[in-house]
Amino acid sequence: MATRRAFVKKTALGAAALTLPIIPSLGKSPFQNDLFMNQPKISLAQWSLNKAFFSGELDARDFASIAKNSYGITAIEYVNQFYEEEAKNEKFWLEMARLASDNGVESLIMMVDEKEKLGDSSAAKRKKAVEDHYKWVNAAKLLGCHSVRVNAFGDGEPEALKSALVDGLGSLTEYAAKENIHVLLENHGLHTSNAAYMVDIIKAVNNPFLGTLPDFGNWCTSAEWGGTKESQNCTNIYDPAKGLTEWLPYAKGVSAKSYEFNEDGNDTVIDYPKLLGIVKNTGFDGYIGIEYEGEGLSASEGIVATKALIERTWAALD
Repeated sequence: MATRRAFVKKTALGAAALTLPIIPSLGKSPFQNDLFMNQPKISLAQWSLNKAFFSGELDARDFASIAKNSYGITAIEYVNQFYEEEAKNEKFWLEMARLASDNGVESLIMMVDEKEKLGDSSAAKRKKAVEDHYKWVNAAKLLGCHSVRVNAFGDGEPEALKSALVDGLGSLTEYAAKENIHVLLENHGLHTSNAAYMVDIIKAVNNPFLGTLPDFGNWCTSAEWGGTKESQNCTNIYDPAKGLTEWLPYAKGVSAKSYEFNEDGNDTVIDYPKLLGIVKNTGFDGYIGIEYEGEGLSASEGIVATKALIERTWAALD
């Protein structure tokens, strides 16, 4: 594995971005995506900085400013876990929307991780799970997001589980659609990483507001949460290229998971040229969200490295 010193020296953008202050700025960031030729639209998933937000080192209210002024990223994806106490506070979400607007940042998705399961075999628990998501749909609307991302977990045998998920996801999507908010499924392990199985559910729900957020990682079908990084917990992996291809027709975003980098700035776990090639060849024009989960670099270095990898790989695909 590359040392941090060697890696950052090879990633010119890294040294610049890591020195940017986390304060509101005037005008456009010099790293703003629309100044690049042949570059994809890039967003930042808040989970990339989860340790700093959980510890209080960073304030979740400053997420838009951090994305813009530390990384030159002008589109963001929130994580509900950092805002539990403010979930139903409309004034808070309107203020968050203002802060994003003031920084020239677009709010895209609210990532929702609720305890109740949308595919629970109990109709009563399933109904509660659906209703537990309402507040986050409302928050997403106030923020100006286009979607909420949910987890499609449940229990029971495949056919019974499918029926429960069609009911739970269908009910939630019906509610969200009335607010003009999409409900997105992410591959998070077990059956949720079986792309074909989940596509059948999407088709059964038959609502254009139900879509996907395919993650480059997370294709492990033998473990919940499903990270495909080398792990003794993963014995079965759904082919990432196949899953991505099956999910892109329903995608409202793509999650660019990254883990570890070598001295050339390439991820050693995820095949970025192959997966980004699939995304580009389909004509996908949505945002590609950075979600760094590695340990070899700091969170900030990992974000910078992933951004550089996406941009470099995308440009080389022509």
